Amino acid sequence: MMTEVTQPKDKKYGRPDNERVINFMKIAGPAAIMSLILTIAGLFFIVTKGLNLGLDFTGGISAELNYSQPVRTTDVSSALTQAGFRDPVVQTIGTNRDLLVRMPAQDDVKVDDLTAAITQAVQLPGNKADVHKVDVVGGQVGNELYIRSAGAVALAMLLMLVYVTIRFEFKLAIGAVLSLLHDVIVTVGIFAMMQWPFDLTVLAAILALIGFSLNDNIVVSDRIRENFRKIRGAEPVEVVNIALTETLKRTIHTSMTLLLVVVAMMLLGGDGLKWFSVAMFIGVFVGTYSSIYIGTAFALWRGLNRNDFIVQVKPEFEDEKEIPR
Repeated sequence: MMTEVTQPKDKKYGRPDNERVINFMKIAGPAAIMSLILTIAGLFFIVTKGLNLGLDFTGGISAELNYSQPVRTTDVSSALTQAGFRDPVVQTIGTNRDLLVRMPAQDDVKVDDLTAAITQAVQLPGNKADVHKVDVVGGQVGNELYIRSAGAVALAMLLMLVYVTIRFEFKLAIGAVLSLLHDVIVTVGIFAMMQWPFDLTVLAAILALIGFSLNDNIVVSDRIRENFRKIRGAEPVEVVNIALTETLKRTIHTSMTLLLVVVAMMLLGGDGLKWFSVAMFIGVFVGTYSSIYIGTAFALWRGLNRNDFIVQVKPEFEDEKEIPR
């Protein structure tokens, strides 16, 4: 006859005695100070140095080239510079024969002559180039795109707030949005400090970062809600530490998997994915940290407790006590 062996459980938490609970909230105070410093520093660099906006936002010229033979981007860039074009940026599109050229508006080149001038400039010895498409984006269009991009980020934040409020609790929702704001400000602030190019690919990385960070917040919030309903007699900070410990392995696996993809894009993706990868690389670390020490810590500071997740029964629906005769 086989006897079922069960692990001894801790009376207070209902957890195995040999499972360690990491006290994440022990350093919540210092982490909050560091987050505040990083946020202020990010805002400082954004305001004082500004972003090095790419052609998507400032306006400029883009052209698609096709060469008969593989070509180096540096050779094409040098040819354009020698022809009088200012600050050309050349990147491959799929193969070493298909290239994309981007450069700011050229005051000394007429729009009508632009295609002919670019076609003549990019011809290399023994390697003919065909110019398929030349687009000119005005500064006003770029500025409008910049404003709409900021609006897209703000709308994403608002929708996240509504979603987390409906699904979980308003205190957790405010914490989640604050952590998202922190992630965006710190990442954009680093781009402003380093004066790295900020274009639509970086904006796409910022929006992807918002989704990644929110997903981490939702996983943690779901476990916090479950533990508050399951664990009785524990302090809120203890319940939160248990939830964070239980989701730690999942968080590490998710972050490391994403980092592997991001590093691969940084090394092999070429110029087209370079700054997207850099923004995501920064965002993975910032987003993982903020979901613990901003989103969750703020909810605890606002008084998160078991009553926020337990449906309270109104007195008129309670069973009437039997009155002795």
